[in-house]
Amino acid sequence: MNKNRQNKVISSEKAAALIREGSTLSVSSSSGLGCPDAILAAIGRRFRESGQPRNLTMIHPIAAGDMYGIEGIGHLAQDGLIRRVIAGSYPSGPSNRESPEIWRMIIENRVAAYNVPSGILFDMHRDAAAKRPGVLTRVGLDTFVDPRRQGCKMNEAATEEIVELIQFDGEEWLFFRNIVPDVTIIRGTTADERGNISMEHEGAYLGVIEQALAARTNGGIVIAQVKRITQAFSIPTQRAYVPSTLVDYVVVDPDQRQTTETLYDPAISGEVRTPMSTFEPVPAGIEKVIARRAAAELAPGDIVNLGFGISALVPRVLIEEDRQDLVTWAIEQGATGGVPLTDFAFGCAVNAEAILASPYQFTLFQGGGIDVTLLSFMQVDRAGNVNVSRLAAKPHVTAGCGGFVDIVTAVKRIVFCGTFTAGGLDVGITEGHVEIRREGKVNKFVPEVEHVTFSGRQGTAKGQDVTYVTERCVIKLLPEGLTVTEIAPGVDLEKEVLARSGVPLRVAEDLRLMEASLFREDA
Repeated sequence: MNKNRQNKVISSEKAAALIREGSTLSVSSSSGLGCPDAILAAIGRRFRESGQPRNLTMIHPIAAGDMYGIEGIGHLAQDGLIRRVIAGSYPSGPSNRESPEIWRMIIENRVAAYNVPSGILFDMHRDAAAKRPGVLTRVGLDTFVDPRRQGCKMNEAATEEIVELIQFDGEEWLFFRNIVPDVTIIRGTTADERGNISMEHEGAYLGVIEQALAARTNGGIVIAQVKRITQAFSIPTQRAYVPSTLVDYVVVDPDQRQTTETLYDPAISGEVRTPMSTFEPVPAGIEKVIARRAAAELAPGDIVNLGFGISALVPRVLIEEDRQDLVTWAIEQGATGGVPLTDFAFGCAVNAEAILASPYQFTLFQGGGIDVTLLSFMQVDRAGNVNVSRLAAKPHVTAGCGGFVDIVTAVKRIVFCGTFTAGGLDVGITEGHVEIRREGKVNKFVPEVEHVTFSGRQGTAKGQDVTYVTERCVIKLLPEGLTVTEIAPGVDLEKEVLARSGVPLRVAEDLRLMEASLFREDA
């Protein structure tokens, strides 16, 4: 611990030199949002030049770096530098790009890799700070998190058991023994000379306090990267989000970006408000149709979580329909209200009403404090299980579970959005009808998913309302099984739904047509 309160500013090179062989590092980031990239880059340079530090354990509650794996953890993806990585999510990119190096290391068993739900990782930091032994949770039961399945392991190199199934008070629980960081690396906007950190240009607080506390109370060190330095005591008290007592060293990077491909947008940090008129309409097509149908599941006043993919288009659809105030959005990075952003800026929101620290947002999710979640799916099987976290054929285009497993644990209603098939699917929309011009090569409704990210069995037992929205039909998870409840105008139920599904589908006695207005050519 650095007790010199007047001389905490050091270079990124000196920060990198503080990392010892075999250390456990906790990094606060959500992809490019809040990523302390200058420090991570310096650690990578030091290893290339000197071969040190070696055999690090990296903990990333949410992914660190851009989606292509070039920045963030990409700087550390070198043989010998990382021994083990435990992350809520990993860089992912389009299938037509070369896979990120960290994914090649995972696939080739050059690093022991684990995928742990983001909320659990934040809980582990909080409990490690309080010297509690670990996290007892029901999040992840009957999913890949469960040791009866993969137990969070992503490859054969991951031989250590990090989660166990236990009985407590007559129920099944999962227990994660805490992993204590030797070094925590966080990010803020401004540091004063004493090391107080403010977050005025940040798009989220993430888990900087919990991660810093976990290192501080266990004798580790905390390094903060910021954009600028100011005189001691010049940060107003209520803007000093991280107190100097938790910060040992400060690295200044005047070029740090707010998030991936965004130098600085004051609407992301809540300093200005973006006019609704500036949002571009969602391009016409089947993704918009799916998003419009998913929006029909929302009720006025709902608190709604939003995931990556097609579901992320729903806020834009509501803006087009002048219904942007219908619900309040809550995303895992912490924004509440406003308009969640898409693509590279996913995880950020503009015009947010408030920004919570991610650990508190996850407490809301885990406790069932939201009404609905809109999420995507890659695979659905006969039990209603959903896979969003791993595809063997294209592992690098998936990011892992992130907060998905935490979010679906207790939410009342779940709406999964996706196309019925994939890989070359061509669908036309004409005069309120759907025409399947070319079927996708890949079935997304399969006998058994490769990775269980949502457990249909758990959802049914809990009485959750689960809906799967596609471009040609709507399916509900009922106690009797997957049931087609709506079909798109122009779609042949037998040939284009039942025969194309890789799993048996029931048909509701009151099967309805999806609203023709969803399929407007200008939609």
